Amino acid sequence: MTREGIITKGYSGFYYVWDGNSLWECSLRGKFRVKKQTFLPGDRVIINVLDEDRKKAVIEQVLPRKTELVRPTVANVDQAVIVTALANPNPDFRLLDRLLVMVQFSLVVPVLCFNKCDMVSPAESQRVKEVYEKAGFPSILASAKKGWGLDQLKEVLKDKISVFAGSSGVGKSSLLNALEPGLSLKTGEISEKMGRGKHTTRHVELIHLSSGGFIADTPGFSSIYLPKELKREELIKYYPDFLEYQQLCRFTTCLHRDEPQCAVKEAVALGNLDKMRYERYIGILEEVIEQERRY
Repeated sequence: MTREGIITKGYSGFYYVWDGNSLWECSLRGKFRVKKQTFLPGDRVIINVLDEDRKKAVIEQVLPRKTELVRPTVANVDQAVIVTALANPNPDFRLLDRLLVMVQFSLVVPVLCFNKCDMVSPAESQRVKEVYEKAGFPSILASAKKGWGLDQLKEVLKDKISVFAGSSGVGKSSLLNALEPGLSLKTGEISEKMGRGKHTTRHVELIHLSSGGFIADTPGFSSIYLPKELKREELIKYYPDFLEYQQLCRFTTCLHRDEPQCAVKEAVALGNLDKMRYERYIGILEEVIEQERRY
């Protein structure tokens, strides 16, 4: 008897597959070991039931992936919820902008969640939200501690495969615990000495939400490599707020750095584009150029 399901995690050579009703412990057919096939959380697979009562099965086939994230390693993700704390630790907008580039490059829809809003003024929360909503990214103001924004998050996550991403200590596990009571995921403490979060999540696992859909609580990280395939002239594609001005630049190949008559730089000077976000773009552009030289 065969069934179709989704790999929720891999552990000690076994893969756990959710078929919509039950969780199956699956081993691999020998052909997969020969082919060195990779298996990721989120992979849709066909399994053959070996023992109905003990929920044992074997993976017979891996269905084609529609998306694949490299870090964190998850397949068939519909959207990435990028979590940024507005305080404790201080927001890392440089990492946020890098994550936005990576997620869009991977053909995954980004959703922004600004957590710990109870620790800053409403005006500051709204200011940050407006910068990114103006850039074209859906944004949610939240507080896991106060329960703010949870209904919006539940609606966004419903019936989708989503990944939580962001640096350590921003509250990813706390948000998941608030969204899905009973999970009791381990949450990290903020080191007073370093002002940075301690890593708490050790592996990627898809969690089935009672409201529908799956969410991955992923290892926190504070730096990320840009895709090697990313070219300097393509970077602007991942800045929707810049694109409308790019059409007005004198040169079609304008990188919006040193070129004359650049409409993007003019928009920054006039306050129509966020100056700090533009400066972070220049930093990422320089990284892409340097990366091109290396490869």
